Amino acid sequence: MAKVNMRKMSAKLALPWVLAAFIFAGGLGNIFATSDILANYARWGYPSWFHFVTGGLELTSAALLISWPLRLLGGALCCLIMFAAVGTVIINGEYFHAIMPSIVMLLAIIVCTSAWRERSVISKLSSQSDI
Repeated sequence: MAKVNMRKMSAKLALPWVLAAFIFAGGLGNIFATSDILANYARWGYPSWFHFVTGGLELTSAALLISWPLRLLGGALCCLIMFAAVGTVIINGEYFHAIMPSIVMLLAIIVCTSAWRERSVISKLSSQSDI
C-alpha cells in the first residue's frame, strides 16, 4: 500500500480554493470599484468600463478554479489576468505593485501544474483500464 503524505495532499486540495477565494474577492473589488481603483485604471490608460472586464474575468477564473475538470483552464486564465496586471504596473513604473500579482501568478502556475499532472495520471489509468 502506498504511503500518502496528508500535508502535501491538503495543500494540493486547498491551494485552488484559496486562490479562487482571493481571485473572487479581487473580481468583486474590480466590479464594484472604489474611486481609487477607478483612478488607477484611468491613470493606466484603460477605458472607464475596463474594470468590469477585469472583474468579470476574475470571477470566471475563480469559478473555473473550484471545478476540478476546469481547474487547469481556471488557473491558465488566472495566469493571463495576473500577467496583464504585472505588465500594466511595470509599464507604468509602479514596480512595487507588481509583487502581489506576481505571487498570485506563481500560485496559479502551481495550480496549473498540479492539475496537468493529475490529468496525466488519470489519463494513464483510464488507458490502462481499457486494455
